[in-house]
Amino acid sequence: MKNTEIVVQGARSNNLKNVNVTIPRDQLVVITGLSGSGKSSLAFDTIYAEGQRRYVESLSAYARQFLGNVDKPDVDSIEGLSPAIAIDQKTTSRNPRSTVGTVTEIYDYFRLLFARVGRPICPNHGIEIASQSIEQMVDRLIEYPERTKMQLLAPIVSGKKGTHVKLLEDLKKQGYVRVRVDGEMRDLDDSIELDKNKKHDIEVVIDRVVIKEGIDSRLYDSLETACNLAEGRVLVDVMEQEELLFSQHHACPMCGFSIGELEPRMFSFNSPFGACPSCDGLGFKQEVDLDLVIPDWSKTLEEHAIAPWEPTSSQYYPQLLKSVCDHYNIPMNVPVSELPKEQMDKILYGSNGELIYFYYESDYGSVHNKSIPFEGVVNNIDRRFRESSSEYVREQMSKYMAEQKCPSCKGMRLKPESLAVKVEGLNISEATQHSIQDMYGFFSTLNLTEKEMQIARLIIREITQRLSFLINVGLDYLTLSRSAGTLSGGEAQRIRLATQIGSRLTGVLYILDEPSIGLHQRDNDRLISTLKEMRDLGNTLIVVEHDEDTMNAADYLIDVGPHAGVHGGEIVAAGTPQEVMQNEDSITGQYLCGKKFIPLPKERRKPDGRKLTIKGAKENNLKNVKVDIPLGQFIAVTGVSGSGKSTLINEILYKSLAHHLNRARSKPGHHKEIVGMEHLDKVIDIDQSPIGRTPRSNPATYTGVFDDIRDLFASTNEAKVRGYKKGRFSFNTKGGRCEACSGDGIIRIEMHFLPDVYVPCEVCHGKRYNRETLEVRYKEKNIADILDMTIEEGVKFFENVPKIQRKLQTIVDVGLGYMKLGQPATTLSGGEAQRVKLASELHRRSTGKSFYILDEPTTGLHAHDIARLLKVLQRLVENGDTVLVIEHNLDVIKTADYIIDLGPEGGDKGGTIIATGTPEEVAKVKGSYTGHYLKPILERDQKRMEELLANAANK
Repeated sequence: MKNTEIVVQGARSNNLKNVNVTIPRDQLVVITGLSGSGKSSLAFDTIYAEGQRRYVESLSAYARQFLGNVDKPDVDSIEGLSPAIAIDQKTTSRNPRSTVGTVTEIYDYFRLLFARVGRPICPNHGIEIASQSIEQMVDRLIEYPERTKMQLLAPIVSGKKGTHVKLLEDLKKQGYVRVRVDGEMRDLDDSIELDKNKKHDIEVVIDRVVIKEGIDSRLYDSLETACNLAEGRVLVDVMEQEELLFSQHHACPMCGFSIGELEPRMFSFNSPFGACPSCDGLGFKQEVDLDLVIPDWSKTLEEHAIAPWEPTSSQYYPQLLKSVCDHYNIPMNVPVSELPKEQMDKILYGSNGELIYFYYESDYGSVHNKSIPFEGVVNNIDRRFRESSSEYVREQMSKYMAEQKCPSCKGMRLKPESLAVKVEGLNISEATQHSIQDMYGFFSTLNLTEKEMQIARLIIREITQRLSFLINVGLDYLTLSRSAGTLSGGEAQRIRLATQIGSRLTGVLYILDEPSIGLHQRDNDRLISTLKEMRDLGNTLIVVEHDEDTMNAADYLIDVGPHAGVHGGEIVAAGTPQEVMQNEDSITGQYLCGKKFIPLPKERRKPDGRKLTIKGAKENNLKNVKVDIPLGQFIAVTGVSGSGKSTLINEILYKSLAHHLNRARSKPGHHKEIVGMEHLDKVIDIDQSPIGRTPRSNPATYTGVFDDIRDLFASTNEAKVRGYKKGRFSFNTKGGRCEACSGDGIIRIEMHFLPDVYVPCEVCHGKRYNRETLEVRYKEKNIADILDMTIEEGVKFFENVPKIQRKLQTIVDVGLGYMKLGQPATTLSGGEAQRVKLASELHRRSTGKSFYILDEPTTGLHAHDIARLLKVLQRLVENGDTVLVIEHNLDVIKTADYIIDLGPEGGDKGGTIIATGTPEEVAKVKGSYTGHYLKPILERDQKRMEELLANAANK
């Protein structure tokens, strides 16, 4: 066998059915197929897992214990493997200290650059801080033309109050004759009287010289005398020209602002040498937010307007509040918005030491009966948050706090000394706040002296290379100061991709999970070029992807299917994209060649007059946006990455609606108002977060159908005879579950230096329930058999129980019929979790007043799955509800009733509404990137629709 192929034989991970596949090396290979067909099982759980395992196995036992253990995948053999690196969808660190700059390591080079060629500038006087030896001072002065007159002064007092009588007397005794006081020459023999309440400047005249040949030694002696007298500082008054300040120390000669030796750690906000001491380098502080403390200012104090002091478990705080109101005669039956400021200040900020009589008797009989100073609601929350040792109390108090910019460093995270160092007029924090595109331009045209360029050439090359990689993967709009935790999965993945290109490794197997997620069609070409560049370095790329452009650009395409779950796990087609298109069995091939496609709607819905209007949206990069959102329609919000879509919808619209309709405590982004909320009664955000954090959560428990199934089992004759109630059929509570494994069905055995081994529980044999519970049957099946059924099987099995069947049918409708009812939530992909949530919404009775928000619902979905998803979303709109999607996928955008397009670019160059209207209207807008890419799709599909209708008519 030639070593130009990776040969996988007998792969059986998850739903793979003993798959054999040959993958060419040093090529761009795309694995595609329906959601749940087994793509990730092949790419990540088989090929990557084995590559990783072999690498870890080659290390010593000592090193292995730190790396964690990797299970051997269920595969007979894999030959031709290289070291494998997975670049997946998991978001980067949630640590607030992690930024785009630190993750990409660009910030490390910034620190080095500023330490080597940065110029310290005094923040008070704007002059450069430089330490100079007396020789350097002499060299600088003899540069002046001959016959230049100058006087050398020693600045001994700078901006200090006082009469300074003793100092002036001492100077006279030392033999000095003249001083300059507040800019005026005075003789020390004269009586000098100074106002003790004003600040004064006093400089002693050391020497007067005229520049000529041989003056060097006299200059040296005079400068040395001045430095000794004024602690290393000299002021040179060049007659009728300028004044020069020299300092032997790294300090401002005027105010003494000093900076130590410049070193990289000075610019690190994660090091005590550089971090702002006030916020410890975070750039923000947790402060009490009044809008969270009093969510509804129209309420009275009697109606518990102060949210954290609502009487939940104790009357202590409500009673304390009543005592304060009695003391200051504050009415408790008046809306807080109408109370005078002085009274609200007493409640919020305390009695300022004044004693208030407080009587309180607890439920347990203890009595408080004394006069105490009142600290105020705000100080109380702040104290409990900072001082409490209880995690629960801290968590509760944090609900009423918001991040505020640190007042000391203004969010810049560093000490004033570090921020005083500048390169081309920018300090390091200002540099990281510019977009990556702007910084690339800045460093490409950096104006340094020849000496500085010699020092910085290599550093600048590293920085510009890394910035260009980020630009090439479509992240030019990000700033290096952006917190890593706020990045989307797609952005985080592309950052890791750029970091890998920067490492310039060859002979590596890279496995990527949908790198095109969150990327506008405009930026797709750059991403594909980047992937080809990695391949051309001599690497093999295996990309799990549904994007049509990426599939067409692949050297080799593998289609896994034919369907999802138990109906998938086979290789349907493999070859070049053209070969796959010619394969009749491949659904992917049929979509690629246009035999199958997502149709355009016959007509767009007309607005019914109901609408929401967002006014004055200014959060992040939004530029005072005003936009109408028609209700009862299918709406797509589009725009290039970073244009402000998520800010407008998730930060402003969703949080405002949730606050107004669901009484959520989240604080919306900055905007003036939203008009038209009376047309809605609930808002639902269907995101891709997991439906449960533990294997105990599954689709049946999440959608609520498991409750109905347990009710059904409890109503059987056998259960009634035995006296079993509904709880008996839960694997989470004692009674019906197997106690040997606590209802998990498996037992973990720890193995030192080897992966943990999970074995089925010997008592229940993986069934999760005890023997007595399993003896209760419905239609010959026990509760464990039901959980082991696929949802499709469940629909048939429960056809005579409409309540259960209806809920299961909605899960089938969203394309998840292949999943088992008891499949652990932890094994679901983000796309699957989102569709389970959608299914649980579908079976609820609609009021026609619901507003659904979905952020990129096509993530992880094949074109065939998207067609099913669109039918479901359109069903919700048919009920009169509103569905809004943030989306880049043109197949979804073309089926929308209304598009809101943001742009024109990402970051600072975005944040405005470029176009609104139907897809046809947006396609005509010149400045819209979405319109530009949408136009050919609409024209292509219009032709396809006409051909389809013509063929149907001929038949």
